[in-house]
Amino acid sequence: MITLTVFFLLLFAGLPIFGVILAAAITFLFTNDLTLLFDSIPIQFYGALEINSLLAIPLFMLVGEVMNRAGLTQRLVALAEVMVGNLKGGLAYANLITNAMAASILGSAVAQIGVMSKVMIPEMEKKGYPRAFSGAVTVSAGLLGPIIPPSMLMIIYGVVAVQPIAPLFIAGIVPGLIIVVALATVIFLTGVFGPGLPSGVSGGVQRSAKVVVDGLLPAVIPVVVIVGIMSGVMTPTESGAVASIIALGLGFAYRNLRLRDLVPILLAVALSTATITGLIGIASVLSWALAFQGVPDLLVSYMSSLTQSPTAFLLLTILVFIVLGMFLESISVLIVVVPLLMPVVTQLGIDPIHFGVVCTVATVIGLVTPPVGPGLYIAMVAADIRMGPLFVATIPFLLAVVLCLVVIAVVPTLSTWLPSLMVG
Repeated sequence: MITLTVFFLLLFAGLPIFGVILAAAITFLFTNDLTLLFDSIPIQFYGALEINSLLAIPLFMLVGEVMNRAGLTQRLVALAEVMVGNLKGGLAYANLITNAMAASILGSAVAQIGVMSKVMIPEMEKKGYPRAFSGAVTVSAGLLGPIIPPSMLMIIYGVVAVQPIAPLFIAGIVPGLIIVVALATVIFLTGVFGPGLPSGVSGGVQRSAKVVVDGLLPAVIPVVVIVGIMSGVMTPTESGAVASIIALGLGFAYRNLRLRDLVPILLAVALSTATITGLIGIASVLSWALAFQGVPDLLVSYMSSLTQSPTAFLLLTILVFIVLGMFLESISVLIVVVPLLMPVVTQLGIDPIHFGVVCTVATVIGLVTPPVGPGLYIAMVAADIRMGPLFVATIPFLLAVVLCLVVIAVVPTLSTWLPSLMVG
């Protein structure tokens, strides 16, 4: 209780999450007479980062940075607009399709919402879409970032849960597509029963053909990643390296990227990677301290007394992750909670790959729920709108994602089918 009190007091005091977790770990060691373990903290911190799978994080971040700065994301937007044609609500569907394609490149919800908010919200508003609706579509579709591979959260889950990254990547494809269909259904129902949505605009055969040609090459990147991993030709880390090379090549070929642009790109990647790996390292110290005192075993006993049903446990886990996601950053939630729950997952016979998908989807929901809701704040700035109207417009999309999450939790095959088909 003392550790929890220190954790939440420092969290609400505004201390960076890195410092909050470190303070909690030190408090736990002090209050349990484990100060002799202090000398082992640096070793534990370093050991948590000495994992090859973590190399995939900076590589996929590099792909995302290059895509944004080289204008490749805008080409995907144009391609998506051509795909929907003059369909009613066309630009909203194009927003969703672009996010689905970008999700297979960026791998981060916050990064994706940041990029797409700048591109899509002003464009949708200019075409006559309500400002709150434009922000809601962009924020909700941005949640696909950590679900459709590659995914930063899947990599982090794989590291903290000691699971292979490749099956986790592939396991997110079907759930991601289910969520895409659910969000598209919300857009359709809004167009039918709501205030009405503008129709898309057909740009003519010649222009459409040019847009398709320009957008096909950037769209090859996710295909290379997914096919390479599923065929066994590449590991997730190798696929990240190949995707980076393709993105850099396209950026220079389109002349939207210059050598001097590489410095800010690499700096941004280095800073983001340092933040994530620092969190993983310090959270591993807390998890190690808790495990040393037998806290996971106590949690297993407590959860077993509550339920022996895998489905009930998953639904309870979803609730915990959504509530924690309202206050904590998604990465922090994963790296602190997952190591504690894995013994329960093993005891109940839940597939750890399926559990990873459930945890990932549940965690990202917190990005669009107040009071923290970083995804909402990003869209608020881009759309110049207050949180109230934006969140109200987001609620139908949020309910659709939660419904999909429950279905995914109840039907494990949706997560485990594709990984079972992987070569090797």
